[in-house]
Amino acid sequence: MTNVAIVYYSATGNIHKLAVAAAEAAEKAGAEVRLRRVAEITDEPLAPNYKEWTEASNEHTATAREVPVAAIDDLDWADAVVWGTPGRYGLLAGPLKHFIDQTFELHARRGLMNKAMSAFTSTGTPHGGQESTILSLSNVFYHWGAVIVPPGVTDDILLTPSNGNPYGVSATSGLQAIPGHLAQNVTDDNLAAVGYQTVRTLRVAEALKQGLKKD
Repeated sequence: MTNVAIVYYSATGNIHKLAVAAAEAAEKAGAEVRLRRVAEITDEPLAPNYKEWTEASNEHTATAREVPVAAIDDLDWADAVVWGTPGRYGLLAGPLKHFIDQTFELHARRGLMNKAMSAFTSTGTPHGGQESTILSLSNVFYHWGAVIVPPGVTDDILLTPSNGNPYGVSATSGLQAIPGHLAQNVTDDNLAAVGYQTVRTLRVAEALKQGLKKD
């Protein structure tokens, strides 16, 4: 059985929804799956004067409380890792970067080499740095010697307007018309696409395992 870790950071719930869909798709495809959230690195609110953000963040925290916190052992265990992060000025979010910075010992013994890696994101606007956010994670994967698995344009679900780009599934979130709430704008197409991306990553990981055994 192939081990798949879905490792994500979510501030207001959009990335969490995508991560859950990714985990469900991997389980349905026959993988052993660990869904893991990355912990916050501060108790200070990210936008203390932004009521909508704070309320959405608090709501998400309550929803995701039962998801185990990611550990480096989860990466060591996995054959494939699918990463989720909101975009922050075109980069991965700080808490996820903090978690990645803790991988030094695993990386030093080449424990991340040849693992299949893929990433998805969500930003506040369609041109809010979705592509560069995913590419910033790819920079990390290069250093690990991992195998990057993009969704590309390999299925019709990736051609829907809401799915962003061939680097990784991308959702868009923003303010709702209802005061006091952030929109949870993850679409059904986004959920289907991240499921497809995850299974594609799983299949590449399976092929890598078989090929490396022959070597």
